[in-house]
Amino acid sequence: MRFGFLMDPLEKVRVDHDTTFALMLESRRRGIEVRELREEWLFFAGGRVRSRMRTVDVERKAEAHFRVLADADAPLADLDVLFLRKDPPVDVDFLRTTQMIELAPGPLWINHPIGLRSANEKLFALRFPDLGPPALVSSEIARLRAFIAAEGGDAVVKPLDGCGGEGVVRVRDGDPNFSALLEIATGGGRVPVLAQAYLPAVREGDKRIIVLDGEPIGAVLRVPRDGELRANFAVGGRAARAPITARDREICRRLAPDLRALGLWLAGIDVIGEKLTEVNVTSPTGFVEIDALSGQSLEARVVDFALARAGLRGRAAAGM
Repeated sequence: MRFGFLMDPLEKVRVDHDTTFALMLESRRRGIEVRELREEWLFFAGGRVRSRMRTVDVERKAEAHFRVLADADAPLADLDVLFLRKDPPVDVDFLRTTQMIELAPGPLWINHPIGLRSANEKLFALRFPDLGPPALVSSEIARLRAFIAAEGGDAVVKPLDGCGGEGVVRVRDGDPNFSALLEIATGGGRVPVLAQAYLPAVREGDKRIIVLDGEPIGAVLRVPRDGELRANFAVGGRAARAPITARDREICRRLAPDLRALGLWLAGIDVIGEKLTEVNVTSPTGFVEIDALSGQSLEARVVDFALARAGLRGRAAAGM
């Protein structure tokens, strides 16, 4: 069996944090062949989508975490499962990558290219406005100012295509930088952003819930550092235990039909104070932290799902 991982360079992963790396480790533990792919390695030739692929062995050892076993071009159809885990930004190159991959039916895609194009991580939650805080998407500075004033003069503004908390700012009436922050965020009124009413509960933490086939399988509370708005692990957020509550399950139940319809088998939803703020589908993280706090192995559950969904479970049991 062969699992491919279309990802950012393997050389740059944080072995003590990266979820893609955890999935690779679990796949190798089961004897599955693991291949690394990159966006820029894809090409179409001879009627097939192909890619340079590095077959790798991996171990959780900083600075020596992988070994290349083979390096050659191969058709994507050679893979049984292809994990699409390229980090944002979801730009033109990213969208073209999803279109290329759709020309190569065969592997199970986690997640489906159509779903990745359809579910902007900041906008997808707006399909369910009653689940989240009041929100506005606009590039008009005057409209953003009016929304923020209506929400008590306190809001969070986010770029639509970022990740890891990059570019997220809190804007408040009375801040002498208020106008400048909106100008920077919108590129002078040219680029739309998402504004959400500020949720004071973020000081207690931003809950990341891992959702597999529409069902919550684990959660972690990301607690921001003192003096920091953002709770993302990428900017120093601290991991704390978090139960999956009845409200969390209700949010997942509401999202599940849309996630499944788009082939978004693996997602990471963000909840602050019982309000849904984001639905992350490109490369959701949190596995390593949840495993450490709970004693679970979320990556094992994902690999089980991939094997079953691809019809490979019997072959895995037989050691093929």
